[in-house]
Amino acid sequence: MRVFTATLSTESNSFSPIPTTRASFEATAWFPAGTHPDRPRPTTAQIIALREVAGARGWTVIEGLATHAEPAAPVRQADYEALRDQILGELEAAMPVDMVVLGLHGAMLAVGCEDCEGDLLARVRRLVGPDVAIGAELDPHCHLTDAMTENADVLVAYKEYPHTDFMERARELVEITAAAAEGRARPVMSVFDCRMIVTAPTSREPMRGFVDRVKELEGKDGVLSISIVHCFPFGDVPSIGARLLVVTDGQPEKGRALAEQLGREFYAMRREVAPPYLGVEEAIDHVLAQEGGPFVLADPADNAGGGAPSDNTSILRALIERGVEGAAVGPIWDPQAVRFCEGFGEGATFRLRFGGKAGLASGQPIDAEVTVLKLVKNLTQSFSGAIIPLGDAAAIRVGGVDVLLNANRTQGRAPDMFSNCGIDPLSKKLLVVKSTNHFHAAFAPIAKDILYVDADGPLARDYRRVPFTRLERDLYPFHPDPLGLD
Repeated sequence: MRVFTATLSTESNSFSPIPTTRASFEATAWFPAGTHPDRPRPTTAQIIALREVAGARGWTVIEGLATHAEPAAPVRQADYEALRDQILGELEAAMPVDMVVLGLHGAMLAVGCEDCEGDLLARVRRLVGPDVAIGAELDPHCHLTDAMTENADVLVAYKEYPHTDFMERARELVEITAAAAEGRARPVMSVFDCRMIVTAPTSREPMRGFVDRVKELEGKDGVLSISIVHCFPFGDVPSIGARLLVVTDGQPEKGRALAEQLGREFYAMRREVAPPYLGVEEAIDHVLAQEGGPFVLADPADNAGGGAPSDNTSILRALIERGVEGAAVGPIWDPQAVRFCEGFGEGATFRLRFGGKAGLASGQPIDAEVTVLKLVKNLTQSFSGAIIPLGDAAAIRVGGVDVLLNANRTQGRAPDMFSNCGIDPLSKKLLVVKSTNHFHAAFAPIAKDILYVDADGPLARDYRRVPFTRLERDLYPFHPDPLGLD
């Protein structure tokens, strides 16, 4: 069997001030055809899953471009079309193929195209015809559109948030798509619109139990896969909103009924799935009143993984002004400040302006005397077996607070982002991590407690504050009960 695979992914924030261009993809993850390393990344896991089984099954796998950009504004039109057409050209050169397996995100927008995944899948379908099996792995923070489900045979989203299961889902996708290609299964996808915009970490109840129950249903009675689509809350498109996707083996009526049943269960938890959010001062007060540490404070409103700049200074400023000792904050995206630190060198003390640069929601920059603790070229952090680059980095000290500055905008995922830059996270009373929930799996084992803070960054936790203009149906929380279950 001949299999083609490629990745084209990003998560597009309609309100982000940061452009997304070809250079954004090249700076984050750029692997031309056949050059992907042996270690997977979340949106390239299908490549590794195919490599795992290709030899034993006698498959020929043709690898096309694999690329991902850090979330920001919709992709520049010409750049999206060029990347899309490059992958389509590589597919055409590989034909005939029996199977196409893609790594996508599901919330990628471009200027002139509000459904990049649907557009790509439709063009792939026209190219390969109706008989070739097409599968794609998605992020659950996606917009699940009709164009996507109509042009793919199988779509599988990660179940976990944080997305620690990207390899498991990639293997699942490969197996189901192969069964379709070989005639051993007839996948049918059924979708239920849950009519809500939510944040739903699986690291806490009630989502933890819900995901576990969903997993128990798979592989039985013709149910091949179930995906809980949370939605991406900062894409201003009519398709926004949570959905339940069930893939059955030729049982559409059963799939529709199960998708609705589970979708309504998910909807019924809508007021409970998000963690409680504290104000900045409230969170600091709570930590200072406790013994021990480290306490982890998440800053989801300035999460680069949702398209934020990751240079908001509000929590850091509060720590400095209150004279808090034994704190660390990161990552703060400021390439210029990193260069200044490199110029002065390790051990230098000087006045530095940093943070607060990208936009109004970044807050005011910090102007302070700092000491450069450590400089690192090409700093990395780990994430469920993947290695994530942060770019050149500097660890600085401001009063009692250590700050991680980095040149490649990305969210915090693991304590080794600090330790790899000379900051010992275990020695700290308080760790501030710019992330919504991807930090949780790695930080939870060392944290005395984890608190979520709603600061004044651009990713509002109350979605009613997001300036949507294109909502075309009633959605929670804009409508208290659009499905009428209360």
